[in-house]
Amino acid sequence: MPLLDAGEPQALAQAAAHLAAGELLAFPTETVYGLGARADDDAAVARIFAAKGRPRAHPLIVHTADTAAAQAFAAGWPDAAQRLAAAFWPGPLTLIVPRRDGLAAAAAGGAATIGLRVPGHPAAAALLREAQRLGVPGVAAPSANRFGRVSATCAAHVQQEFGPDLWVLDGGACPGGVESAIVDCTRAQPALLRPGLLARARIEAALGGPLRAAGADAPRASGTLDAHYAPQARLRLMDAAQLKAALEVLRDAGASRADLRLAVYSRTALPAAAGVVQRRMPADATAAAHELFAALRDFDARAVQLIWVEQPPDDAAWDAVADRLRRAAAGSGAPRNLE
Repeated sequence: MPLLDAGEPQALAQAAAHLAAGELLAFPTETVYGLGARADDDAAVARIFAAKGRPRAHPLIVHTADTAAAQAFAAGWPDAAQRLAAAFWPGPLTLIVPRRDGLAAAAAGGAATIGLRVPGHPAAAALLREAQRLGVPGVAAPSANRFGRVSATCAAHVQQEFGPDLWVLDGGACPGGVESAIVDCTRAQPALLRPGLLARARIEAALGGPLRAAGADAPRASGTLDAHYAPQARLRLMDAAQLKAALEVLRDAGASRADLRLAVYSRTALPAAAGVVQRRMPADATAAAHELFAALRDFDARAVQLIWVEQPPDDAAWDAVADRLRRAAAGSGAPRNLE
């Protein structure tokens, strides 16, 4: 099936009908592309887990057209969820709430809680409205990539992961570039389970109090494993001084390093070394988040074996980028699961 152009109403209708029939569809959000199936059909959701090679106990996020549709999946709607939904939906924020018994068990990985989000991307919003009209209450959708690997931020990335047979609603490049923030609203004091595009300070301002740290008793949530978002190459985080020293060693070695297969991704200007692929990371956190996964995919496409990345600043604005790089470093270099 060719790519469906999200700008064409007929394409949106086709995509929604495909979801309603229990099939898989990749679609854009403001964060990354999702691999979706109707959340109320456990057999359809099982196809997501099979396609990604994802453990079935690792929950998915359910995307809905509006807050009322999200609440239909919830057994309760805490005050924190109400405050955050009112402040930030549609938008890049996932809320963990108690799950309604008998609904979306497969999407929730069998957990008693469920992650819900109302995306703000116009194509995703239009798709979810049309799917809702066809009887689809919500769409379960993790990132559209093989489990644990680099997320997809454009339609071409999705096709690289899954080939030409998967239906893809092409909405262009995702404006955000990293996944949503996830907040657990099931406890008296909400907890930030995963940083995202939405700054922690804004979330806390909407709540009227601080978020607590995620503890060992936190609900399972999408994208929170220690090893995740990983390129095929081995990724190592280093500070600017370490990078500079290591590159100077390579430069002083003199001979061509064409066999080194090394890439360097840094905000700091660094000395060139023969045979090393070097790319500057934006100095702005938002711009860095936007291009992060595309940069890692580009390094993999160049068949590098090592990626040295400059550690992001210790600044709240960089929390999401730092989180993704830390998890990528933990999971990088492992063989890709093609099951």
